[in-house]
Amino acid sequence: MDQKRRFGDRRDGKLLRNVDSMHFIMPIIYPNRCDNEAYIGETIDLTAMDAFLEKKNADNPEYKYNIFQCIVTATLKTVTLRSKMNRFIANSNLYQRNEVSAAFTVKKEFSDEGGEVLAFLHTKPEQNLDDIHNEIYRQLTKLRKDNISDASTDAMDLFNRMPRFISKSIVKFMCFMDRHGWVPKSLIATDPYYSSVVLSNLGSLKMNAAYHHLTNWGTTSLFITIGEAKMRSHIQADGSVQTRHEVNLGMIVDERVADGYYYSGTVKLLKLLLEQPELLEKPLGEKVDDALWRKIR
Repeated sequence: MDQKRRFGDRRDGKLLRNVDSMHFIMPIIYPNRCDNEAYIGETIDLTAMDAFLEKKNADNPEYKYNIFQCIVTATLKTVTLRSKMNRFIANSNLYQRNEVSAAFTVKKEFSDEGGEVLAFLHTKPEQNLDDIHNEIYRQLTKLRKDNISDASTDAMDLFNRMPRFISKSIVKFMCFMDRHGWVPKSLIATDPYYSSVVLSNLGSLKMNAAYHHLTNWGTTSLFITIGEAKMRSHIQADGSVQTRHEVNLGMIVDERVADGYYYSGTVKLLKLLLEQPELLEKPLGEKVDDALWRKIR
């Protein structure tokens, strides 16, 4: 992709100029992201991942590898390999994002009064599970230490301290700037809705995967919720019962950025990466073996 910015490009994405007529017209007819949500549910068999994590944690690292890190890495690899999942629509135009990124909320402590901070991962194609694991550990340690907050939370706190008529006017003006990609980078440095994908680990709260809306603010076209991992029983064709360790995922996508066939292949790839987690040790940008890909398609 040409890295030189041309007229119409944004700081965070390149304007797609040669799109088919449907992808040109749809953002004009349906300009709001929240009006174009599609929900996809998927169940992941964790049998292979459990064995994989046991092996990864055999040396008792200070910060253990876990299911969430694997899901984050698999999602980032999926978005890297399936480039349409890294597109977004702003001001009725379709853009290709310049980087693959992920964001999620971190609870400082599990209590009703416990504050939240935002973690934001910027990735490169040569990174793998180990790199993602280390970066998550670095950010969690930094954010939880000495009550440190993130840049986006600091900006929101500033607006909240202003007189209401002033802060509301500023925020409305920022929404205008958001549509054109003009919001100062310093204000949205850790804003999750400017990432490729937002993840919510509801399993850490003992909840199941759920629907979560997208937002008209920002550029995120993909939101994934992760449910609590549980043992579930399944009746087989011969009447026997098989118990498997599973986790449910809820994926909310902007249906304007790709078609159903493309989303189908994307979900199958994500499922493959999670059920064969050794693939996560390969670089995010390394393609899945052709034989495996043909098998899931």
